[in-house]
Amino acid sequence: MQVQRLGAPSDFDALLERARHARIVMLGEATHGTYDYYRLREQLTRRLIAECGFSFVAVEGDWPDCDRVHRSVTAAPGGAADPVTALERFERWPTWMWSNAEVARFCRWLRAWNLDRPQGARAGFHGLDVYSLWESMQAIFDYLGEEDPSSLEAAQEAYRCFEPYGKRPEEYALASRFVSARCEQEVVRLLTRTREQAANDGADSFSAWQNAEVVAGAERYYRTMVGGGDDSWNVRDTHMADTLDRLLDRYGPDARGVVWAHNTHVGDARATDMVEGGVVNIGQLARERHGDRAVLLVGFGGWRGGLIAAPRWGSAAEAMTTPPARPDSLEHRLHELLPERAVLVFGGADQPGWVTDTVDHRAIGVVYDPGAERWANYVPTRLGERYDAFVWCDETTALHPLPALTTVGELETWPAGM
Repeated sequence: MQVQRLGAPSDFDALLERARHARIVMLGEATHGTYDYYRLREQLTRRLIAECGFSFVAVEGDWPDCDRVHRSVTAAPGGAADPVTALERFERWPTWMWSNAEVARFCRWLRAWNLDRPQGARAGFHGLDVYSLWESMQAIFDYLGEEDPSSLEAAQEAYRCFEPYGKRPEEYALASRFVSARCEQEVVRLLTRTREQAANDGADSFSAWQNAEVVAGAERYYRTMVGGGDDSWNVRDTHMADTLDRLLDRYGPDARGVVWAHNTHVGDARATDMVEGGVVNIGQLARERHGDRAVLLVGFGGWRGGLIAAPRWGSAAEAMTTPPARPDSLEHRLHELLPERAVLVFGGADQPGWVTDTVDHRAIGVVYDPGAERWANYVPTRLGERYDAFVWCDETTALHPLPALTTVGELETWPAGM
């Protein structure tokens, strides 16, 4: 195991050397609202793109929102001249996850970097998530109206199936327990038509195909979620892993992707107690599909500090303070052992027990109650199996959200909106 104090982007050299052999690098976060994780992830991603030739960044966000950012950073037709314009249009709660100053700084850098390159060699920015049922449906309407009006009927039939539930997925989820599978059938029909249209191989047709995959995935997700249990989590992470694979195929045989998502998605679920409930995640699925050598999983964590989160689902974001980690936790041990900033690269036979043993590892979602630390927010973890490397930030500060135009709440996701 290598331990490197972090003080400059060059201190990631050992991690970059590992990344040179990977097709997929996943960069996590222990919360969705910590400046330090976003900033260090940004520095690492810049180097992955500029020095290692990575093709795109794919985040735990909605495809339609992120597609506007993609058009901006690649200077595609119709894209905003400033990526901040696209980021400020994020509507789904929690908007602060991606609509923040830290992501804006990275996207402005990415646009400037891309403008010096031909259109086909520019690095993209995409969303992996499954929630945007109605937004993706509208995007399909817009595309078909321009490119293939003859296929509008399939989209309209699918829309009419969901229309009685307004834009409230929880009502559709509840109703799906008592009605026929007609919505599912209409969505499959729509997906088939848009897949055929995507054979034209244009960027717009690929986006329409992905939006159809989102509609299909969202329908499965909301229908499964109402039944309880962990099945909806697996639907969501499998959808994200499938989207990542489609992006790799889209960018070509030499494509390489960077993923930004919560540790709970990035770190291999088989090295946690998630495996006991049959839960999978994108880190595990990527290793299984592409092989361990082709996938580099990087976790992030800290001992205490500031973050942005919400006290309840759908409520306004607040600046909060994370208390010191529990005495029996991995974070407490790292606080005692490591400098203020460090990166750990695992491997070799000399790994200490806290790397190989099962130890509680903190995970905070978009909903957070600092007073619940004694019994919540920890996942039993074998650190050296869950990740290939780990970035440590002893003291942290909160990120800086951009002004939100609107917020659209959703049903709570397990665990705690991660």
